[in-house]
Amino acid sequence: MGNTWGRKVPLKEVLRKNKREINKAMRELDRERANLEKQEQKLIADIKKYAGQGQMGSVKIMAKDLVRTRTYITKFIELRSHLGAVSLKLQTVKSQEAMASAMKSVTQAMIKMNKTVNVPAVQKIMMNFQLENERAEMTQEMMGDMLDDAMEQDGDEEEEEKIVGAVLDEIGISFGDTVPAAPTLAPNQPQAADVPAAPVAVADAGGGGGGGADASTVSDLEARLNNLRK
Repeated sequence: MGNTWGRKVPLKEVLRKNKREINKAMRELDRERANLEKQEQKLIADIKKYAGQGQMGSVKIMAKDLVRTRTYITKFIELRSHLGAVSLKLQTVKSQEAMASAMKSVTQAMIKMNKTVNVPAVQKIMMNFQLENERAEMTQEMMGDMLDDAMEQDGDEEEEEKIVGAVLDEIGISFGDTVPAAPTLAPNQPQAADVPAAPVAVADAGGGGGGGADASTVSDLEARLNNLRK
């Protein structure tokens, strides 16, 4: 695309020039339409005037002129609408051209960036990073184990057992307050000693044929009590 001097004209400049010409044509159409509307109002006034005077021949001629004027007004409106549509298309082309120019610039920048990036070098860096990260994790784990071994003392195990026993005793007390007759949850010794009291009383009161069953129940409870005391 070029002019008479052989110079290549950018698309942006061509679009700007065409849009300017379209806007000028639209202004001229608006001006002509305004003149026709004034003429229409004058014809209407003249028709009323001559109709009042009874000059029907003049009224018919001016009526034809009025119809013709209104037809031209409608055509001017249609032409202006078409020019507006063309202007919108030019604006769309301009936007597309700007987008294409931006994409071209971005593509060139990406090409330059990809040329400067050394993919094998980046891969090597990532592999070295992963290897050193694994080494650091292994070193940290080894140092943690060494510190645990160095800080551990001979009496720690006994102290830990005492703490565990105290925690279990606290659990047994709280649970025994809710369910006092549960012998399998390691209750405190006073509660465990109270468990066989009821069967012993029953055995003494029952006498006779139920003695063997009561004795076995007492023996079972005593065995459980001895296991809890160990």
